Amino acid sequence: MLRHEFRPGRLIAGAAVLGTAAAYLGDATGAWRIPWFTALPVLSGGLALAAVATAVHYRLRRRRSAMAASRENTEAPASTSGSQQNRYGRSFP
Repeated sequence: MLRHEFRPGRLIAGAAVLGTAAAYLGDATGAWRIPWFTALPVLSGGLALAAVATAVHYRLRRRRSAMAASRENTEAPASTSGSQQNRYGRSFP
């Protein structure tokens, strides 16, 4: 049993931030040279990709719950004509 639901947008955003932090950590230790403006496209691209992943996940989750709800409601509704009759044909005073 999962403790919480999977959030792919947060995973992608976190990976973008951690990747940027790792790149600047490597620059700070002298392992490689990173220009100062590298964080802007990496972070904005990661956040944009996270937004797309979140929107897709949201639409899939909504569609899946709507399909499950429509399978559960297989009986006729209580009233389709707008009157006060129940599904067995008896009306209420």
